[in-house]
Amino acid sequence: MLMQIILHTPKWVFAVFFLLLWLGARQLLANQVSLTRVTLMPVAMGGLSLYGVASVFGDSFGALLGWAAAAAVMAALVLQRPLHAATRYDAATRQFDVAGSPVPLMLMMGIFLTKYVVGAALAMHPELRHQPTLALVVPVLYGAFTGVFAARAARLWKLAIRTDAMAAAARAA
Repeated sequence: MLMQIILHTPKWVFAVFFLLLWLGARQLLANQVSLTRVTLMPVAMGGLSLYGVASVFGDSFGALLGWAAAAAVMAALVLQRPLHAATRYDAATRQFDVAGSPVPLMLMMGIFLTKYVVGAALAMHPELRHQPTLALVVPVLYGAFTGVFAARAARLWKLAIRTDAMAAAARAA
């Protein structure tokens, strides 16, 4: 059955998979990232996550509430964690030096695989769309991924704001 699912998967899905795999694998190594990229990645992945909820459950208030609640809880938890000690922000270039991490890769693969598995399951069993368990678990899972992505970016933004404020104070003194 797994082979049939893979054989009936559109080719563009594999391209998206490999793109996300490549983007996530690049983040396993320490590198420099721009403030723009720090912002765009969580927005894109959050959009994909929200699309995953909407494509299955439409504008279901319960599903959207589950997504938002999970995103808020995970964001609050991640925001309590400090940044890696090697993380730096250069205000002049608006670039972050960040340590490598498997977290972005795991989040991207989590969102992709959730969308893929749910899509395949619904293609074979459309009645699952009306199962309360699926209507709870899927939006919460997508929301959790979104919350972690958003909070990781927010922590970097906080570092940038603090660094800019300290630089401004030093110039004023």
